[in-house]
Parts: sequence; C-alpha cells; structure tokens
Amino acid sequence: MENLKARLTEMHDYLHLSEVEEKERALEATSSQPGFWDDQASASKTMEELNAAQELLGDFADAQKLLDDAQAAQELFAETNDAAFEEEANKLAELLSKKLDTLEMSSWFTGEFDRGSAIVTVTPGQGGLEAQDWVEMLFRMYTRFAERHAWKVEVLDAPVAEGIGLDRATFKVSGRNAYGMLQGEQGVHRMVRISPTDAKKRRHTTFAGVEVLPVLPDSIEVEINPADLRVDVYRSSGPGGQGVNTTDSAVRLTHLPTGIVVTCQNERSQLQNKAVAMEILRSKLYEFERAKRAEELDELRGPKKEISFGSQIRNYVFYPYQLVKDTRTGEETSRIDEVLDGDLNAFVLNYLRWKTANAASV
Repeated sequence: MENLKARLTEMHDYLHLSEVEEKERALEATSSQPGFWDDQASASKTMEELNAAQELLGDFADAQKLLDDAQAAQELFAETNDAAFEEEANKLAELLSKKLDTLEMSSWFTGEFDRGSAIVTVTPGQGGLEAQDWVEMLFRMYTRFAERHAWKVEVLDAPVAEGIGLDRATFKVSGRNAYGMLQGEQGVHRMVRISPTDAKKRRHTTFAGVEVLPVLPDSIEVEINPADLRVDVYRSSGPGGQGVNTTDSAVRLTHLPTGIVVTCQNERSQLQNKAVAMEILRSKLYEFERAKRAEELDELRGPKKEISFGSQIRNYVFYPYQLVKDTRTGEETSRIDEVLDGDLNAFVLNYLRWKTANAASV
C-alpha cells in the first residue's frame, strides 16, 4: 500500500496538478465572461481545455479516494483480522494501480490529436480465408477494448467475406484519448493456430494489417479538389438485418493523385456514406501530406512493409502454446483469450513507455 501511496504522490508532481488547478480556475473565469460564446471557435477551444483539466483532476481525486478506502480497509483488517477487509483492501489496491496506469498514460498524450477520436482500418494480409477470419477477430478485439473504456464505436465499412470473416473493417472510435491509446496498434498482427477450416488440422500462420488515423477537428482544413476524385457507387454487402440498405448506397472514393481509396457502406443513404468517406479521406490525406512534407512517411504511417512474416508488431500464438507477445516492447502474456476480448491495457501502456523512452534517447 505504501508503494501505491508514494506513486500517487509522485503522480501529483509528475502531472503538475497544482498548475492544472490554476489553469482550471482561469479557464472557468474566462468561460463565465459576458460574450464568451461570441467567438465560437475560441470558446470551443477554451471549453475543450477546461474539460480536459477537469477530467484529469477528477481522475486524480478518484485515485485519492481509492487510496483512502484501501487504507481504511487495511486498518480494519489489522484491528479485526477479518479476511473480508483484507480482500476488500486488495481489491481496492488493484483498482488504484490500474487508475494510476491510466493517469500515467494520459500524461504522455501530448500530440496534436492524441486526446481525440480515431479511425481504425483492419485489412487481411497473407493467409487467405484465415486472414479474413483474423480481421474479424481483431475487429471484435478493438470493439471490446473500446467498450472497456466507454468509447463509442461506429462501424463504417465491414463487408462480410466469402466463406468466413470480413473483407476488411473500418470503424470510428470516439472518446477521450482514443487516438493516443490506439495509435500503437498500427502495424502487422500475426496469428498462429490450428486452422478451423483445415480438415487435416494443420497449423496455419496468418496476418492482418491495422491502420490508425486521427479524426481531424473541423478547424483543420484539408483541400480536396472534386476533379481529383472518382466516386463509385455500388450495392451494400453487409451481414443483413433491418439496418442494411439494399439499394446502391455504398460509396467508394478514389483520390487519383495519391491513389488513396476509401469505402463506406454502413450508413443508410448514399449521401451519408459519401460524407463519412470524405471524413476518412481527409484524415488519410492530412497524414499523407504531413508525412510527405516532413519526409517521415514511414514513421508517421508505419513502415511500408508487406503484411506478412517478419514485419509484425505482435504475435498471437494459439498452438503449440498460448502466447501474445509484442515484438517492440517485449510485453507478453499467455492470457490470449482475455487479450482478444479487449484486455489490451498492458500492451498499450508498455508501448507508450517504449515510445517515450525511444524518443528520449534520440
């Protein structure tokens, strides 16, 4: 318990919470001024900063309460020797440790879009039908991860593949720090298992690629010349149900100068699908141009590698043993079912630590 108490104290200084409290008071004073909303853009930015400060202070207050409750339970156990109090103290200590991990991660989100939402695309690599099934498994993993963080997931394009799985999956994850936490998932993911589609029950290796882009705020302008776009309309091919529009409402946008292709088919109308596809295209073009100007395309969008063996960022092994291991950080666990059910926090946290350490050493 003393270690957690010391860590909480260090976190207060590490996060500069005294300065955050002063900033919160100043922003509240600004927001209460007459005519504050006359300048919508400036007011929105101020409110975003105020909300971020209040959320950080609220999270720290929650952590402090967990510590107080855990210490109280520990003291009661020492007085009564009642095992129920010891169990409660351990449970609260575990919750506090996870809360401190979240606070630590938040301190690393200093990028322009880190605290915002993300657009994630999962595509099959080598492996045939297995790769399509792997896409669907990863899609579910990220959906469950989002649910654990109370983020909203909006499926934009997830056509069912022939046989099993999905041809691809594109979805928007909206919530605090979504892009900051998901950006480390970008890269090639490798799975090894006994194939459920192989009559001889042989071991198969398959791959899928994950791309993570920030959702751009309206204040970011990306100029797209309509003459540079080819718009194709086709019939949606979703999994069925009342929400599927059976008209030619799916939209594919091709940006001719760059060759970037974006599809969307999960909205109810062609106009809605086109609007969502344009939002994705804006993010892709922004990242493309930013990387091009800085000559850092590989760093920003991930190495231009084939989605195959030798390029993976993480291995998921089901057979002959069970292991999930990140090739960058060395983080590993045998709890593969829990990972695929969205328990990714340890991998996200260690990636951020690894990224920060590497940035500091450059």
